[in-house]
Amino acid sequence: MDQVNRMPIVVGGMVLDIHATASVPSSSKSTTPGKIEYMHGGVARNIAECLLKLGTKPYMISAVGYDMAGILRGRDLKTAVVCNMFDVDGELTAGVASVESIEQYVTPQWIQRFEPIVRSAPVMLVDANLSLEALSASCRTEFGVPVWFEPVSVAKSKRVASVTKHVTFASPNEHELVAMAEALTHGNVFGPIQWVQNKNSGSIESLFKELKPAILVLLDKSIKFVLVTLGPQGAILCSRLGPTSLNECLNGAKIIDARSELFEAVTGRCPTHRYTSSTLHKRGSHPFAMHFPALPATVGRVSGAGDCLVGGVLASLCSGLNIMQSVAVGIAAAKAAILVKTNVPHQYDLAALADDAGAVYNAARVVFQESQL
Repeated sequence: MDQVNRMPIVVGGMVLDIHATASVPSSSKSTTPGKIEYMHGGVARNIAECLLKLGTKPYMISAVGYDMAGILRGRDLKTAVVCNMFDVDGELTAGVASVESIEQYVTPQWIQRFEPIVRSAPVMLVDANLSLEALSASCRTEFGVPVWFEPVSVAKSKRVASVTKHVTFASPNEHELVAMAEALTHGNVFGPIQWVQNKNSGSIESLFKELKPAILVLLDKSIKFVLVTLGPQGAILCSRLGPTSLNECLNGAKIIDARSELFEAVTGRCPTHRYTSSTLHKRGSHPFAMHFPALPATVGRVSGAGDCLVGGVLASLCSGLNIMQSVAVGIAAAKAAILVKTNVPHQYDLAALADDAGAVYNAARVVFQESQL
């Protein structure tokens, strides 16, 4: 099979990002001195760029306008734009997104034009910038391709309700997780997350206890792997499947290159036997949760870290690494993104990335495992 027909598919936002970073503490209702930068952005586009820089060539489906930011242009649409505001420490304080063109022009008809390529893909990522109709078209059962749902925001994460039965992976942060669970249960049954207000004093176990009801909703709705991203606290991987069951979700025949540079760099530092013993059950309906800690880093900007985490996981899965190794690589890829001012690093040092992944992998631990008895 031609390698071009075995690329992971990425469907969603290709955006012009405007980053406004204050150089002094900002004041409300007043302008603040600082720096304004333009760069390529969009959740799906950032993930696709990360994939490419980690050695996995993706196939992206999106739309941009015939305007200043346009690349592949349509005369009747405007390129999606997001304006993010950061404080002096590089932390996001507010943002405004104008991405209606993605919903309007990435249509079911546009997506269906790429059906032969989609059918041959090992995995498809869809971001929630897509309309409900486009999400449904992307997740068609007859494609036979596992779907990764990236929620994008609290408001848009609720769109998962229209495609849940087709989703294999989901990567919400804690707030998006709760919003998704509420959408799937048709009610506001989950309270605010108290742990977030006391991050320095709360344990990961206490956070998981708060998130567990929402996580179980997603798992009960047939989502096989839920990766809850926690910013400086890392991520929690939750599933009812054991770590060695991932190949049942991905079609191994569609994996791009099981001996890529990424694969070779990571396997030596993240030995597979660590999580193939009785530490975690291999299969069944008993949920487990594994915490992968974040790595210390000096913050340049956090805007692309979550996207690079997902991109790192996807690139690793496509290279033949297992889910535990892949999440460790994702955390390492996120660290590299935090260190820079761009959404995605200009390049990745695979040796350094593998070293960081090894540190995360060896520090990962089970925070919950339901008894099999």
